[in-house]
Amino acid sequence: MTRYQRISQDVIRKADVLLEVVDARFPDETRNSEVERDIARAKKPFIIVINKCDLVSKEHLEKAKSRLSKIAPTVFVSSKDRFGTTMLRHKILEIAHIKGREILVGSLGYPNTGKSSVVNAVTGKHSAGTSSISGHTKAVQHIKAGSRIKFIDTPGVIPFGETDEYIQGMLAVKDSTHLQDPIGVALKIIEKLCNENKTALESFYHVTIEGENSYEVLELIGRESNFLKKKGQIDENRAAVKIINDWQRGRFIV
Repeated sequence: MTRYQRISQDVIRKADVLLEVVDARFPDETRNSEVERDIARAKKPFIIVINKCDLVSKEHLEKAKSRLSKIAPTVFVSSKDRFGTTMLRHKILEIAHIKGREILVGSLGYPNTGKSSVVNAVTGKHSAGTSSISGHTKAVQHIKAGSRIKFIDTPGVIPFGETDEYIQGMLAVKDSTHLQDPIGVALKIIEKLCNENKTALESFYHVTIEGENSYEVLELIGRESNFLKKKGQIDENRAAVKIINDWQRGRFIV
């Protein structure tokens, strides 16, 4: 943790513009207040990049932008679809106020919010290594993005005191193999989907949800997926792992 904080502070010091990359499904939860305070103290301009916007509805995005644009300029990006990358490039050039040299852009945020994927989408090439596994970026990389912009890609930054396994599971900071309570994380995912897009959950797993609680929905999914133990008992753990993996791989629209 100390190493990550040291890296982020060094990037803030060196960069002309900072990007805070957040997950569109959890824009508030993936903001890093510690990093934002450090940027404010350094008096550096920054942009909130709402990545993975292909995984949420337009209504959800507009609500997030309404909140976050009061804090900093906000840009929607889908690194998967290359959506929003031109707008992000223009916004960087607009707020940098630098002439005669390259603009150095720092990329910060939680692990697995897609910082490296955003960099690749803007540069149009796979210069920054990416992976679905949290923590893939191990060291600072400098990546040219055309004639005027150079990115600093960094390892993810987790604020001190972030120990909530349910949040880490839902944000894909921890995958299913590293969770102590995968069933609890799966129940949180089910609860969120039932509240925000029950139809997507029903369609994906071919189930009908009619007032069942999240645990009962887990059992429905387990039965439909044929995750059964001896004597026909539902294998709740297998069902939970599947739900977590499907969620972390972006197979639902919120």
